[in-house]
Amino acid sequence: MPSDSPRVIEPGNLIAILGGGQLGRMTAMAARTMGYRIRVMDPEAKCPASFVADETVVGKWDDMSAATKLVRDADVATIEIEQIGIDALGEVAKLVPLRPGVEPIRIIQDKTLQKPWLAENGFPVGPFRLVNDESDLQSAVRALANRVFLKVGRGGYDGRGQARLGFGAPVDDRAIHEAWTSIGEKPAVAEQALDLDFEISVMAARSPSGEVRSFPAARNHHENQILAWSVIPAGIPPELEKKAEELAAAIIAKLGVEGLLCVEMFVTKQGRLLVNELAPRPHNSYHQSERGCITSQFEQLVRTVCNLPLGETAVTTPAAIVNLLGDVWLNTTPNFPAALAVPGVRLHLYEKRAAKMGRKMGHLSAIGATAEEALERVLDAKKRLTAHAG
Repeated sequence: MPSDSPRVIEPGNLIAILGGGQLGRMTAMAARTMGYRIRVMDPEAKCPASFVADETVVGKWDDMSAATKLVRDADVATIEIEQIGIDALGEVAKLVPLRPGVEPIRIIQDKTLQKPWLAENGFPVGPFRLVNDESDLQSAVRALANRVFLKVGRGGYDGRGQARLGFGAPVDDRAIHEAWTSIGEKPAVAEQALDLDFEISVMAARSPSGEVRSFPAARNHHENQILAWSVIPAGIPPELEKKAEELAAAIIAKLGVEGLLCVEMFVTKQGRLLVNELAPRPHNSYHQSERGCITSQFEQLVRTVCNLPLGETAVTTPAAIVNLLGDVWLNTTPNFPAALAVPGVRLHLYEKRAAKMGRKMGHLSAIGATAEEALERVLDAKKRLTAHAG
């Protein structure tokens, strides 16, 4: 191997993960299976990943001291959440290889940078406008046919930091003012509401050596802007599948990501494929890759950050997941035996300390002979789990 090639991080070495949520937990579990040691950083000492990591460093996302401590004597660092302070990421990158890289995270973590980057680089996106004040929002609503999603630039996810205009109620000055104040009067992106047929995502991986692989597309269903269920394969026409996988591969290469990149996409009723958002980490819509693909997204992340050959991504059996939000525990007593009686179903809980409305506490997964059967099974299990009141 040439001397300027990135080195391979062999099993037995230490991987540092910025973030200790469920994505960090499942990545740590995959890494430990492969023989790696794991250290995580998170604001909570008893975060989900802490129960499977060798060590947990407590620190906020912009804590440069904690980030420096995290990577002390580590061999490589990665992320499980993109909202890490850029200055902290910069300090990490001075000490160890940081994958996916500082610049890709800087672009992706702010929608007011991410959306223009996609458009400027020729990737297909729906009509949008950048919004810096209430006057901008008024102009954007008029330009975007009076039906828009308003998304705060930084920090919004799972429906947080979002407002909708033009869905039922008239769009007047008061509605615009309320939408602007609801997102904290912060820089945002106004996106035109599209005539959607369905939503998909494609997970791509790129190693430091430049190898790129895309997973087959997943079909996704959201409720209240939170992913409710996802299934692979997506069951879309082969030409659309090929186009979606190639699009994800092109974006990850253009961004220069070393790691994972999930590309969320819209398919309109007119057959257009448009990029919605990017996530430079494992993604909720690929949890079923643990069950249905030759290589899970979590093992693939370990392979990418350690500069190992990327794993095969083909679907071995159709698989689906359904999210379990905190609402389940607040509204009922979960009947886990009933859910697990459904053939092909497994339970995945994240060991979060307290259930809250809308908080992802775990998921159910299922496999089946077809994608439809896998999805039917996991939805049946969710129904059985919540069938009786506590």
